[in-house]
Amino acid sequence: MTINKPRVIQDFEKLSKEIQEQIKLTYPNGFSQHLIQFTNKDGKFISALPFETDEKYYLVRMTSDEADEIIYADDDYDDDGILKDNVKEEFVDKYAELDYMSDAVNETEEEEEEFEEKFDEPYDEDDSDDDNDDDSDADEEEVED
Repeated sequence: MTINKPRVIQDFEKLSKEIQEQIKLTYPNGFSQHLIQFTNKDGKFISALPFETDEKYYLVRMTSDEADEIIYADDDYDDDGILKDNVKEEFVDKYAELDYMSDAVNETEEEEEEFEEKFDEPYDEDDSDDDNDDDSDADEEEVED
């Protein structure tokens, strides 16, 4: 059974702090690459960031430049536009019980597990490419031709 949710078109700054935090957790690597475009009821072309809760479907109005500016000016994001780990952990703890946030929370936990699996194994110096220097030089020569 599909329930039609009210659609809310609003600026990011006008959203509640809780919704802003949930959006950050959903889009930890920034907003601009997730923007959608649509034509509003007045025929005006709009770009917005989609976000859905149990009660509403938000279209957070912003251009790509505005999306980048929001991230750049926000202390919750690092210089590369990535949500800081301590902030992410805080938001996961805070919103983990919300059903509609389960995907964002699970993705965060899966990313952490993948990172740990990848980097928990000690570096084996015996597997270095030092033995294959002759082969790599040959490959480089072939590329130069």
